[in-house]
Amino acid sequence: MPVGRQWRQRVRRATSTCVAACAALVALATLAAQAQSVAHGPLEPDFRAAPELRAQITARHYSTLSGELAAQIIQIRTNIGLHFKKGDVLVEFDCAVQRAQDAHARATLVQAEKTYAIDTRLVQLKSMGVLELEVAEAEVAKAKANVAASEAAVSKCTIPAPFDGVTVDQKAQQFQYATPGQPLLDIIDDSNLDVELLVPSHWLVWLKIGYTFDLHVEETDKIYQVKVMRLGGRVDPVSQSIKLYGEILSGAKELMAGMSGRANIIPNNSASESPSSPASHTP
Repeated sequence: MPVGRQWRQRVRRATSTCVAACAALVALATLAAQAQSVAHGPLEPDFRAAPELRAQITARHYSTLSGELAAQIIQIRTNIGLHFKKGDVLVEFDCAVQRAQDAHARATLVQAEKTYAIDTRLVQLKSMGVLELEVAEAEVAKAKANVAASEAAVSKCTIPAPFDGVTVDQKAQQFQYATPGQPLLDIIDDSNLDVELLVPSHWLVWLKIGYTFDLHVEETDKIYQVKVMRLGGRVDPVSQSIKLYGEILSGAKELMAGMSGRANIIPNNSASESPSSPASHTP
């Protein structure tokens, strides 16, 4: 047999032996991984398998408070980072003029009511005509309207908290003269936080309200479960994306508005999977 042919046969036998050995090693590695999975249970969600989706935590209720009077600020009863309850007075204005006008309106109402009572008695005694009584009645109605207007003006002398929350920014100072509509305080409700992010619009085929996913917050370095509460009202035609709003299921007191992280939403490309029960589908 020629030497070249013998050499080729030896190479083929060596190659077959190597392929068989590699196959055996792959099989052993697979069996070891399966045994480890059974022993230690399912692994943590792999965020590397999901696309990069940045999410932000926002407050569900927030407001910029402003006054309706041109007056001096007597007192600001809150500060940045301080919590308050609904109805607590946050800002108080100098309303000496408005309170004096309210006292005048109330005194005028008392006078009009007494005049009307006397005129009613005189009409019963036929000592006065009905027309004079009707005029007195109109004066009472006018005085009541003035009292209502003065009470409304006095009610603007303080700014109560519209909800439980915390002050995040103070735009005015005590003893400063404020004008109507001037921003004074920025407040948020830190007890109700939402998660906002943009997702591809073609996910609407399977991504429904009730779908749950994981969110890794960078500031706390923890993973939280989020439930889809609602979707945006329109699709952005440029980026072909839609806004998603979610609610954190577990109470996480350490979270604050403005924190951000990465959402772990693995795309569902299976056309056969029914989206009828998205709440039961978790990544």
